Amino acid sequence: MATCRLCRSVYPKEHFISGNGPRHLVCARCGLDHGYVTADEVPQMYDDETVQARMSLIGRRYSPVLWVILGWTFWFMFFSGLPLWGRASLVIMILSTLSIPVLFFLGSAKYQAELRRLSAK
Repeated sequence: MATCRLCRSVYPKEHFISGNGPRHLVCARCGLDHGYVTADEVPQMYDDETVQARMSLIGRRYSPVLWVILGWTFWFMFFSGLPLWGRASLVIMILSTLSIPVLFFLGSAKYQAELRRLSAK
């Protein structure tokens, strides 16, 4: 895997445009942004619908981690001092903290399959 010399991102070889000089080691996105290639010359670029579907999939994948972090933040800020709701929300936060990694691991095959399906378009 090579690194794009303009944006410093790491991609597989098929995501780079071919050529020497200014086109050498430039990813397709930077090549399109800097005018090295046209949109017709870059078949691996995704249309807007596919980009939105991929971002939605990534958001669904990583949003539980964000919610757990926000939940712990709110618990420490607001609920830790309340006697009944503090304990109830603490139990919920502990259960969700323990279940999120398990669900993350169990859903990885489905996530990879959906990402490949969207990437094959």
